[in-house]
Amino acid sequence: FRYKKKLTDQGVKCLVFNPFRPMLSTIQNNRDHRKILVIDGNVAFNGGVNIADEYINRKERFGHWKDTAVMLKGDGVWNFTMMFLQMWEVISGDKTEYNMYRPTVKNVVNNGYVIPYGDSPLDDENVGELVYMGMINNAKDYIYISTPYLIPDNEMLTVLGYAAKSGVDVRIITPEIPDKWYVSVITRSFYRDLETLGVKVYEYKGGFNHAKMFLSDDKSAVVGTINLDYRSLYLHFECATYMYKTNCIKDIKADFDDMFENRCHRITHDDINNRSFWSRFMSVILRTIAPLL
Repeated sequence: FRYKKKLTDQGVKCLVFNPFRPMLSTIQNNRDHRKILVIDGNVAFNGGVNIADEYINRKERFGHWKDTAVMLKGDGVWNFTMMFLQMWEVISGDKTEYNMYRPTVKNVVNNGYVIPYGDSPLDDENVGELVYMGMINNAKDYIYISTPYLIPDNEMLTVLGYAAKSGVDVRIITPEIPDKWYVSVITRSFYRDLETLGVKVYEYKGGFNHAKMFLSDDKSAVVGTINLDYRSLYLHFECATYMYKTNCIKDIKADFDDMFENRCHRITHDDINNRSFWSRFMSVILRTIAPLL
């Protein structure tokens, strides 16, 4: 609330989503995890990037911070404008005239399709997880995944394993240096399960990989805010951009290739077996409460 006052004093309109109330309530789990920046209704940015010094590596907290985002122009921006204004209206209680924010830039040239989408814990559709599962199930050659938090449920493990056993090259990049030690302990406890299924796991060397990306077969990709953990897939308000045969697919592929070749360490069978007793012990305990973390 002090930060809200600081911004308000500077003339910035600021609202607090779901402020903490000292009472027992499950609604405290519903966090607004979306990252949306819209400029004049014509340009939007979406990805993993928050507004803090570590995201631009001005301040080093967990080694080198790796993150990604995409820039949209044209009609697709309207989806993000609506997500922002709807949330603003719910929190503020003020009625918004939406049409005044419609995109005015037309005829933006791009191949393929761009579909920005949101996910909400208040409906009966797990959009974020379904999009990810759809990409995994439809992959023919490869599926590359980048996520800071890897706590897959049984359904996600099943589709990842089925893809790998079908001959699809399934690779996942996680951080080497975690921002939350307990999440890292749980994440690494899944490495053996994934190795057994044929999934290749990599860790981002010397830093924290905060990028949330999926890429499949040089055709489809997702960049957004959605992690592979219970909170992100089921409890948070999230958003992402799905792209199919767009021009930027090659840039996303180049980023993955660079990480695999130069910035990541492939987790081996020996790495898994050499986990410390403390890590193994804590993972047994923490996996029982993984959805709460």
